[in-house]
Amino acid sequence: MTVPLTRRILSGVQPSGKLHLGNYFGAIKQHIALQSDGRSFYFLADYHSMTTVQDGRLRRQLTNDAAMDYLALGLDPNKAIFFRQSDVPEVCELAWVLGTVINMGLLERAHSYKDKLAKGFEPSVGLFTYPILMAADILIYRSHVVPVGEDQVQHIEITRDIAEKFNRIYGDVFPLPDHRLEAGAKVPGVDGQKMSKSYGNTIEIFAEGKPLKKSVMGIVTDSTPVEAPKNPETCTVFTLYKLFANADEQRALAERYRAGGMGYGEAKTLLLEKIEGYFGPFREKRKQLANDPAFVEDVLRDGAKKARAEAKLTMDLVRRAVGLG
Repeated sequence: MTVPLTRRILSGVQPSGKLHLGNYFGAIKQHIALQSDGRSFYFLADYHSMTTVQDGRLRRQLTNDAAMDYLALGLDPNKAIFFRQSDVPEVCELAWVLGTVINMGLLERAHSYKDKLAKGFEPSVGLFTYPILMAADILIYRSHVVPVGEDQVQHIEITRDIAEKFNRIYGDVFPLPDHRLEAGAKVPGVDGQKMSKSYGNTIEIFAEGKPLKKSVMGIVTDSTPVEAPKNPETCTVFTLYKLFANADEQRALAERYRAGGMGYGEAKTLLLEKIEGYFGPFREKRKQLANDPAFVEDVLRDGAKKARAEAKLTMDLVRRAVGLG
């Protein structure tokens, strides 16, 4: 029997590299905006990162970096439950249980799995079963809303399929979660593909100085001469600029593109100024957190304590339903 729940919001970010503009506009910005809109669970998906990062020391550092990024950007641990995925081991138990009710065909159709194979990633069992662990992440807190980027919508659909089948077999335990997608969730990388740590085409949120300038100036553009008109709608620089600019600024730059006489270098400089202006105010907070690792660790441990209490309640329901223990 399903227990009525307060609206629950859940999402996570994989610490497999430095967080970037795609993470921010596709996920983090939504997470922070929603942290007071229900009971929010946000986690650092360090189990998931094991499909791509196989260096323990690096994983720990990237996880800590991601925690500091979130806190610097405005996540409030008094409003949201913020924790490391691996501090709630019950999620792995639930992943096993869910894996026994779903067929392989559903996983074989996962876009992210097929995309990574096409990019040359080794097809590990972990990569193949990634959607099951993601489903467990969502269902163990009996979540209602999952803010995601466009590329993750299919995973939420898979999660719903898994939850529906489990409920059909064992009785109603899990609410069926819905995805929440905002405009701007799809962010191109410097090569024009989706921005992703896996593709090495990112612009890091907290990059500054020469490294930031190098990333922005390295954005791939076509060979249209400076004097010729350009199409802003097909330009990666303009697409990224729109994420930061208001409507008037977007129209003004689009007109300059279409009029000709402006090179891509100038457009990149305008984008660089927008990135500096937007993230600059968060940098001081980020530096303070880097000097207080004990505070960051306390936040994660306190969040894990709250998250694990919820996970144990769910696993009690699951174990009774399936006849374990």
